[in-house]
Order: sequence, then structure tokens, then C-alpha cells
Amino acid sequence: MMLALAGCQAQQEQTGYAASQPNRGRYVGIGLYNAGPLWPKLKLADPPKDKPVDVAAPTLADDSTIIVVVDSETGEIRQCGDMSGYCARSNPWSKTALGAPVSLTKHAADLVREEKATADTEADPFPKAR
Repeated sequence: MMLALAGCQAQQEQTGYAASQPNRGRYVGIGLYNAGPLWPKLKLADPPKDKPVDVAAPTLADDSTIIVVVDSETGEIRQCGDMSGYCARSNPWSKTALGAPVSLTKHAADLVREEKATADTEADPFPKAR
């Protein structure tokens, strides 16, 4: 009976970095980064029409930290939001596009222009009165 149970302990053979580091998992951390002003501007795929939208679910705007990891088996790099769980991913060795470059709803130059226009309006709230 004990021999039958011992056979259940078989492990799948691993290759690459994960095999050389037996105490580590498949994904290796690269770093933690601030989300920045462009992260909430990522253009996401449309949600499935047959699945109800959870209004309480976190969005990209709720993310404050981006967690970056690399898949030690495929080389794929993932950048994931800490609250939304959305991941932008790229694999430079893949023949198919996996998400990078990502699409944006606004670019950095648009944000700078909007910020400058807001600052100008706040500095002179009645520009046409003069």
C-alpha cells in the first residue's frame, strides 16, 4: 500500500531557470513600479456581452503599483496592476503579438496639454473679461 502512495509523489520534470532554482516558482519577480498617469489610459478589450459587469470590481485607475514578472520558461514579461489584476504582456521571441505594444486611450502629450490648459484656466479664471 505504501508503494502505491509513494508513486503519487512524482514531480513533473522542469527545465530552464525554474529547474536550476528548485525553491522558486515559474514566475520570477523583476520589480514593483508606480502605476503612473498612463496606466489608467490603457485600452482594454471589450468585456464579453454575455457576462454581467461587476461595478464593484477594481479598474485600472485603482492600481497604484505595477508588478513586473518574467515567465522563466517562455521569457514572457508581464506587467500587472496590483488591484485590477490586468496584465499587459509581451514575449519578444514569440511570432504572435501577445499584447505589446498596448493601445492607449490618451497619450502622454495629451495629458501634458490638458494639464497645461487646466493650469492656465486656474491662473486666469476670466480670460475673456479683460
